Amino acid sequence: MTRQILSLSAMLLSSTLIVSQASAETIRWARASDALTLDPHSQNQGVTHNFAHHVYETLMDRDAEGTLTPRLATSWAIKDGAPDTWVFTLREGVTFHDGAAFTAEDVVFSLDRARSEKSNMRQLHVDVAEVTAVDDYTVEVRMTGPSPLYPNNLTNTFMMDKDWSEANNVVEVQDYAAGEDNFAVRNTNGTGPYILQSREVDVRSVLTVNDNHWAETKPEVTEIIYLPISDAATRVAALLSGEVDVVQDVPVQDIERLSGTDGIKVETGAENRVIYFGYKFGDAPLASSNITDSNPFNHPAVREAMELAIDRDAIKAVVMRGQSFPTGIPNPPFVAGWTPELDAYPAVDLDRAKALLAEAGYPDGFSVTLDTPNNRYVNDEAISQAVVGMLGRIGINVTLASRPVAQHSPLVTSNETDFYMLGWGVPTFDSAYVFNDLVHSKEGSYGAYNGGLYSNPALDAMIKSLGTETDLEARAATVAEIWEVVKADRVLLPIHNQVLAYAMNDRITLPVHPENQPLMTSVTFAD
Repeated sequence: MTRQILSLSAMLLSSTLIVSQASAETIRWARASDALTLDPHSQNQGVTHNFAHHVYETLMDRDAEGTLTPRLATSWAIKDGAPDTWVFTLREGVTFHDGAAFTAEDVVFSLDRARSEKSNMRQLHVDVAEVTAVDDYTVEVRMTGPSPLYPNNLTNTFMMDKDWSEANNVVEVQDYAAGEDNFAVRNTNGTGPYILQSREVDVRSVLTVNDNHWAETKPEVTEIIYLPISDAATRVAALLSGEVDVVQDVPVQDIERLSGTDGIKVETGAENRVIYFGYKFGDAPLASSNITDSNPFNHPAVREAMELAIDRDAIKAVVMRGQSFPTGIPNPPFVAGWTPELDAYPAVDLDRAKALLAEAGYPDGFSVTLDTPNNRYVNDEAISQAVVGMLGRIGINVTLASRPVAQHSPLVTSNETDFYMLGWGVPTFDSAYVFNDLVHSKEGSYGAYNGGLYSNPALDAMIKSLGTETDLEARAATVAEIWEVVKADRVLLPIHNQVLAYAMNDRITLPVHPENQPLMTSVTFAD
């Protein structure tokens, strides 16, 4: 531990030499992991989006209550006489960091790029037929049919400069899973409130305030020093020593201690994110299992046995120290489509679980490897360790493979894992976001994070219908029907909805963000 803290001190030395002790305008912001990439359409991942929101901007934003608010678009409406077309009026006088004007051609370029084949954001735009610029500040998006909820999908789709992208050969999106690189991976040119000054991946990034930003109210934070620190104890030690000002991923075991420490305060709140496990479907044997003639996960009784073996309440009490909301559905309560009935989960029943394994043809259980991130979610590796022990009680012998999220995520998106942990936030506040990425068969723009390759053609058709259903009552009924199938089929094994904790110097106020994407523009300092 001493060696780790000394290493952090050395890493911060250049910053502390410049600012001595961090001034009221500088924030040293630590969290467990770094953005996976700076290419704004490459990865649909919360940490990556959070960093990008400081540099790039979206057409609209969402406030803490979930209401859409203007950003680069000042208004949006369905076109008169054309129910399949959305009209976006853009903010005038906005410039990119290099001084180029932001216009409709940049929006057309960005939306087309975001819905292209390599983009991990494309499922959000799957119902878009065509994007056109009417004039410099008006964009029309024609859908494949009436799509009353499409603006909800735009809060993490960032706008890029078309000319800059062409000049730097980044018209195509980075193929992250294939290990591709491009100029946009480490270089930026957004319209956002901060400008990227330097970047050392997984070490340190520095952002400075954009003096030419369009917002009338300027942020109190004029410099951000962003520090990915994967080790939880080192993050906390850095806060206590004054080497960082804000720690975003506070270990649950440290919340009480930090709350009682002079000069430190802790903010907590529920996150719009579910933590779940997924497994490989299909008849092919699992690569990591001792069963070589079948896939145990493909049997419904095995999936039921696993759910009956998982003690969500014990995970909450012991692993999460009370800081979680156990759930029976992979959909947070913030999201339209959630109900208390769907949220219910069964009591632990080990005898029944063992009987189900025998019924499925695995009386002696089986072995499998569980892939887990270790620096992405609150106590992610510890949750996975608990699940390993719980499944072991019914004869499922699990080997844990733990990795940083940068190495873990590609295993899921490229379907190279038999059994895995993941978390899912829902920025659209709509169930279709879950269905499109996690449940729909992996084809075209759908199923990007369907790591287990679950496939149900009848369900696929229902999911696709949600994009252009104008009767919202009928749409809600379809959503409910899909959830009933997803829950009954145990497409995923949900554990809990995450609770967030941010710890900070008590001079600082930074509210917990429901999508865990706090913006340093919202920070205020005590006098």
